[in-house]
Amino acid sequence: MSTQSMKILVACEFSGTVRDAFRRRGHSAWSCDIESPSPSPYSKYHYRYDVRRLLENASWDMIIAHPPCTYLTNAGVRHLHSNVSSRNGVKAKINGEERWKLMLEACEFFQLFQNVDCPRVCIENPIPHGYARERIGYYDQKVQPWMFGHTESKAICLWLKGLPKLVETDNVHQEMMKLPKKERNRIHYMSPGKDRGKLRSIFYAGIAKAMAEQWGG
Repeated sequence: MSTQSMKILVACEFSGTVRDAFRRRGHSAWSCDIESPSPSPYSKYHYRYDVRRLLENASWDMIIAHPPCTYLTNAGVRHLHSNVSSRNGVKAKINGEERWKLMLEACEFFQLFQNVDCPRVCIENPIPHGYARERIGYYDQKVQPWMFGHTESKAICLWLKGLPKLVETDNVHQEMMKLPKKERNRIHYMSPGKDRGKLRSIFYAGIAKAMAEQWGG
């Protein structure tokens, strides 16, 4: 990829993990999110408002987006049906028609990044359910944290435009499999709490580093 400094937007990121990986390589990278960045502090390289403003009023050499996955992920597809309970017998607070509406809105937001006028785009999300795939298409690559030095398992899907597939940098699968199930599936077993959603969304530093090295020159 280019060795020149690029102007990069990391959309829907509050932690700055991907942004800072690219900035360390000399790029003008900026993150954007509408939520208060907790537990991460504010940064002067972070915009706190609707990313649509940045897509409409600024040009970017690369966009890496982490759109909300709550209504797109395969893990929650059962809740699109109002007569279905969760595994513990409790219905989701948002289900049926209301969840369908939010799912369609999430797909529209996802498609903003698919249709944006930018030469290099990566959209990251977990494995989507079939109803979402009908609207956002199939992903181009699926990676795992253990391919990049993290002893954890979590399927991460990438939709790519103008970017090559990532090449694994530090495969620690054997080490991971020696750990207890709760440790290697940390995200899945994370304890409930008011910041659980944000903590679960913090991107893996090893994958962010690979992105910066392989896509940022």
